[in-house]
Amino acid sequence: MTVARVYRMTAAEGKADALARALGDVVATIRSVPGSEGVELLQDADQPHQFLFIEKWTSVEAHQAAFSQMPAGTLDEVSAAMAGPPDGAYFNSLKTA
Repeated sequence: MTVARVYRMTAAEGKADALARALGDVVATIRSVPGSEGVELLQDADQPHQFLFIEKWTSVEAHQAAFSQMPAGTLDEVSAAMAGPPDGAYFNSLKTA
């Protein structure tokens, strides 16, 4: 079953464009990690400093192992553009009719 890791992120004042670029750069890295089933980046239409970053994984364990498989410094630019730590949670994919 696919597991989604969903992050809500807020850009620091004046850093929305920088965060969007940095997150865009991270997408390709995450897609190449074993167990990744895709990534989606969303920017709030009314509050452009708000972002959702949705990663899909084969399992929670695959997600938890991913950071150690990414190059050092992969998230440095993301961290530098954020107002604070992201809110994150795991979601299970449900079958719908």
